[in-house]
Amino acid sequence: MVYEAVIFDLDGVLCHTDKYHYMAWKEIAGELGISFDRKINDRMRGVSRMESLEILLENFKGNLSWQQKECYAQKKNRIYRCLLKNISEKDLEPEVKQTLDAIKASGIKTAIGSSSRNTKFILEQLGLSGFFDAVADGTDITRSKPDPEVFIKAAEFLGVEPKSCLVVEDAVAGLTAAAAAGMDCAAMGNLKDSAKADHYLDRFSDLLHIL
Repeated sequence: MVYEAVIFDLDGVLCHTDKYHYMAWKEIAGELGISFDRKINDRMRGVSRMESLEILLENFKGNLSWQQKECYAQKKNRIYRCLLKNISEKDLEPEVKQTLDAIKASGIKTAIGSSSRNTKFILEQLGLSGFFDAVADGTDITRSKPDPEVFIKAAEFLGVEPKSCLVVEDAVAGLTAAAAAGMDCAAMGNLKDSAKADHYLDRFSDLLHIL
């Protein structure tokens, strides 16, 4: 298969902000008197902020209005964005940057497909602002992964047919979204052996053997 474009998830693929999500949700959970651990946090990977809040509230004994939920979701994001200020170009692994540069030099288009509304801020912190040919994120969609909308948007922004795109993901929701978009997917991290993936990456630079 010859791919015209590669669409990357952001968190867990190009960088790792999971610890900051965990710390922010942990603070919200403590305020609500809810038990929260990394197993619950892992279920939130790749899904929207409000959907993550609903996962958190599965252990909540009371009832919250929609307005209260919005308030807690916004508070979590404020905590998270404050923590994100700790990210810098030093958090972009050399192997990742070298691989991205090689893909770009080959003429293959690149894009970000992330449900996060903080995508552009994170890219700026990593020194990747303006690097990708297109960025589709939480500000462009109404449905988060596993819905394929963000990947379809990324392909539209690139001007490339979905079947010619390769998605790089590390979350089940992302693999499901890629398949629903009609795109091949390369899995990495804990999902590298997933049966839902078309390719498996032991390390980020393995992408160069696929393209």
